[in-house]
Amino acid sequence: MRRSSLLAFPLLAAMGSIFLFVFSFFLFTLSLFLQVEAAKSRSYPQITVMGMVYCDTCSNNSFSRHSYFLPGAEVRIDCMFKAISPRTTEQISFSVNRTTNKFGIYKLEVPSVDGVQCARDKAFGNSCRASLISSSSSSCDMPGFRTTSDEISIKSRKANLCIYSLRALTYRPSKKDIALCGK
Repeated sequence: MRRSSLLAFPLLAAMGSIFLFVFSFFLFTLSLFLQVEAAKSRSYPQITVMGMVYCDTCSNNSFSRHSYFLPGAEVRIDCMFKAISPRTTEQISFSVNRTTNKFGIYKLEVPSVDGVQCARDKAFGNSCRASLISSSSSSCDMPGFRTTSDEISIKSRKANLCIYSLRALTYRPSKKDIALCGK
């Protein structure tokens, strides 16, 4: 094998990780677009809670070139919404478990509730959080970021759609591979 082709493998690995991240982001964005289009035909509010789970292979608290998304990971989603109608104010709380898809993304579509509106800030009283339950990978099963309530709320102006995008949750291997990740 030529020396120049041996040097290309780390570059290919890095490009593969970047491609996976960009491809996952593209799928996430496409999913949002399709939900907006579907919501245009509805008159009731649609709230979706989404997030992702990945393996932080090098335990550096960020998505690196060695990280990968975890399909089949179990996540618990807890939400609280304030329903406001002309005669009453109610608080609705619920918890559900979801499993990540093949791209490491979990999603919950909240059924329409009269009086529940999308809120861009937490002062309105709507909030969701996600917590790790179990990993699908025996080689990456030590919780990193266990719980998150950090969210970005996206509200569509044309459709009655609101998306709560939660910060990524992570698992780590039990031992850091120094050959792969360095010190």
